[in-house]
Amino acid sequence: MESKEVEKMMKAPCTECGGKIERKAISQEYEREGLRVKISGFKTWVCRRCGEIYFSPEGAKQFTQAVNSLFALAGAEEQHKGSLVAKVASGD
Repeated sequence: MESKEVEKMMKAPCTECGGKIERKAISQEYEREGLRVKISGFKTWVCRRCGEIYFSPEGAKQFTQAVNSLFALAGAEEQHKGSLVAKVASGD
């Protein structure tokens, strides 16, 4: 994402509540067909007031690919008892 677009996103108010948006590492958990996966440490924009999450187009694509990859790994490894967790290493 171009820096002007990022700057615009960070200055815009939340579309849900009007709150201030900040860059923050998030954790999200998903369940599909009895498998549970969790991804944490993924940096994106989050509303301070209501918690609404905003992704750049490329960030959304990467996040979706990561979650789908975790489900594929969990299914291949038959990790149906419990969950699979991935932590994104921060480059900051």
